[in-house]
Amino acid sequence: MLLPLPPGEFRAYLFDCDGTITDSMPVHYRAWQTVLGEWGCDFPEEQFYAWGGRPVADIIAELNERQGLRMPVAAVAARQEEVFQAGLADMRAVPGVLWHIEDAYRRVPFGVVSGSTRPAVVASLEALGLLDRFEVLVCAGDYVTPKPDPEAYLLGARLIGVPPEACLVFEDTDLGVQAATAAGMASVRVPPPWLR
Repeated sequence: MLLPLPPGEFRAYLFDCDGTITDSMPVHYRAWQTVLGEWGCDFPEEQFYAWGGRPVADIIAELNERQGLRMPVAAVAARQEEVFQAGLADMRAVPGVLWHIEDAYRRVPFGVVSGSTRPAVVASLEALGLLDRFEVLVCAGDYVTPKPDPEAYLLGARLIGVPPEACLVFEDTDLGVQAATAAGMASVRVPPPWLR
């Protein structure tokens, strides 16, 4: 499915990673199920998708609070990333987004703005042979306040050297679209897998 772009002259494209460039959400969810199952923690798929865009550490802390658990956040996050990366061979790019990456490559600079860790983003993009397309990576740990706060997208624009209003954002989550809008950026909503 070709994703229509909003009107305007955009001087940079900023992409979320998981669920936007990479059809990685099913891989992430399988990793979550494996790791959380080791702790007797329930994470329904509907909740997983509703929390799309949240940092891994925030998700673990929230699950601990909601379910009265004491999972060690750093250890569970590291294990989730390990299991996720082991499943990357099954991942594919999102076709409509990949088309825009190939079409605009070298015409406008690209950046990734993600709630995932840098190792997870790098591994995902390397698995698809796309890492070299992106001049800037903004990942969890590079900013203080996660999406829907605009901080991450504003940092991406600053690092790529383009004013926010000249950036176009590709996002698959409500939190991400809200962050882009708060940053003064136009956005393209990437539909969930079942609508592609």
